Amino acid sequence: MPWKSFFSMIALPHLVTAVFAESPAPSLFDIRDASGLPSPAPMIAPWKVVPLDPDYGGLWIVAGDLDGNGEVEIVSAENFNHEDTHFTSAAAAHRLDGTVIWRWGEPDIGRKEWFHDVALQIHDWDGDGRAEVILSAKNHVIELDGTTGNERRRLPLPPDASDCLVFCDLQGKGRPSDVLVKDRYHQIWAYDHDWNELWTIKDPGGYRTAHQPRPIDLDGDGKDEIMAGYALLNSDGTVRWVYRSSTVDLTKGHLDCCRVVRQGKTPEDFRLALTCCGANNLALLDGLGNVLWEIPGHHFESIKAGRIVPLLSGTQILVDIDHQPQGQSPLWVVDEQGAWLGRIVTAYSRHHALIDWNGDGCDEIAVAYNRAIYTHTGERIATLAMPDPPDNAIQAEQSILSGDLTGDGIPDLLIPTPDAVYIFQNKDGQPPRTPASLGTGMNVTLY
Repeated sequence: MPWKSFFSMIALPHLVTAVFAESPAPSLFDIRDASGLPSPAPMIAPWKVVPLDPDYGGLWIVAGDLDGNGEVEIVSAENFNHEDTHFTSAAAAHRLDGTVIWRWGEPDIGRKEWFHDVALQIHDWDGDGRAEVILSAKNHVIELDGTTGNERRRLPLPPDASDCLVFCDLQGKGRPSDVLVKDRYHQIWAYDHDWNELWTIKDPGGYRTAHQPRPIDLDGDGKDEIMAGYALLNSDGTVRWVYRSSTVDLTKGHLDCCRVVRQGKTPEDFRLALTCCGANNLALLDGLGNVLWEIPGHHFESIKAGRIVPLLSGTQILVDIDHQPQGQSPLWVVDEQGAWLGRIVTAYSRHHALIDWNGDGCDEIAVAYNRAIYTHTGERIATLAMPDPPDNAIQAEQSILSGDLTGDGIPDLLIPTPDAVYIFQNKDGQPPRTPASLGTGMNVTLY
């Protein structure tokens, strides 16, 4: 498909439509780093290498303080999959020295790899100050004591509603004590902590669900609205608005990802970036659902939002284009106006992160597969020292997660392999305004 970039903007009341024309390159940088040859960039040794339990461990990783000692532990999970319906089948918790704290599940029925979110999260669900590990097995949500792995509760699930777990605050309690569960593409259920069903919705707004519904308090009332797919739901599960595209057919697929690019005091001040699987589209909406711009023509997948380019105001969007031949896998940087700023083509760019790695106050771009860290000019400034990935990236997808993993309040990087987790300490990054939480966070996702 041809590359397209921002050409002009036509302003209308509550609507700005982006018009695109052929362009040979983005405006700031255009880098190809897919040769496989050694890079002159310095190698960064891992701070910790945590071996995973060979039977219960898998590529799905979450990290958090399970026992309240102020240090991160690693939870690794396997999953069972049949015709794209899956559930968590085994898990193991590890200290950073590789000691296995506990094991759960059936290690012989699942697989270590994934092509989707796996429903397992770390969260202090009951608000007592101690973390639980919550997962979706075949027919139940299971709550495990974070310290011991002992089962605390077993809560019944609707059929096939084991696709993912999302914690949110639907009732205005001031903390995420509610949870969303869903089947693969059609129905979402909301429950409170006591497992009372709050609401359910099928094909929200007439479209399939997103991979992971996104909680966003758009109106400041203390209750989360839910970007369920192409429909934004009120906290009670009713439809607030539906994204309508004049550019692509949204029935061809589903919402891959929604990220908040800009927060605001009112919904119209918010900016939400969306990627459309099947419809091949990247869009920016305000909090009222108005389309500000769209970039059609590519299978945009996962979005990260941050300040990447130092001299530009506002937030920039980092997004990968998936379903490309290996060696031709692009990352794009786009600004809030839809202008195409940069492109980095790597062997496989599907999983990426933004992190201030060199302390310049801006975000650098980290890519899981080639272990590279790039600046806003596309220059590779570091390579994370790890074993080389297998030749076939599609069979060996590896995520890259950020969070405070060392306890200093500065985000670090984590990359799992089937055998171990590699943690890279961010020695030069500056503490963010809000210190990073210990671990990888509450609603870990691949999207």
